[in-house]
Amino acid sequence: MTKVKICGLKEVQHVKAAVQAGADAIGFVFAPSKRQVSIEQAQQLAQHVPEGIMKIGVFVNPTPEELQLAVSSVPLDYVQYHGEETPNFIVQQGYPSIKALSVHCAEDVQAATNYDVDYYLFDAPGTDYKGGSGHTFDWTLLEAAGIQRDKLILAGGLKLENIQEALSLVSPSMVDVSSGVETEGSKDTKKIEAFLQAVKRGRA
Repeated sequence: MTKVKICGLKEVQHVKAAVQAGADAIGFVFAPSKRQVSIEQAQQLAQHVPEGIMKIGVFVNPTPEELQLAVSSVPLDYVQYHGEETPNFIVQQGYPSIKALSVHCAEDVQAATNYDVDYYLFDAPGTDYKGGSGHTFDWTLLEAAGIQRDKLILAGGLKLENIQEALSLVSPSMVDVSSGVETEGSKDTKKIEAFLQAVKRGRA
């Protein structure tokens, strides 16, 4: 039962579309990015996310104070760490957590085992910003690392055209999509709906 996280949402209409189409998680990006939202914006958007759908905040090297404010104000269910946060730092914050790792090689995947978190998110290396580039990486690198599938989130370049291959090869617990459901840099309601339908078909 692969879950779907729609990440980088900034508009109410797109949050509603993701919820209605069956998204399991909504991602709000607080790190510098063209998809960055303020805490106040995330608070407004979160009002359209019903109970049972995870609200995940994406951060790059946040301070404890920044995390505390965002988690309590939005509120957030999970913190996704996308920077150089140490394993100790993440444990010390005490939030349900996701560690994102950019995958260049097998050692990058293996590095996940240093972290005591709820999920590991594997992504392609970023370009302009940390947190992904919209490109895929070599998914076969995940095979040998021994990462528990129920803790594995696959991200990076996922879209309607490759999601079935990704589900078949990786069998992740959750997939994370952002640019793959956008048109000219903005979320696209029809693409959100089509992506979610494709993943649900893959569950059968």
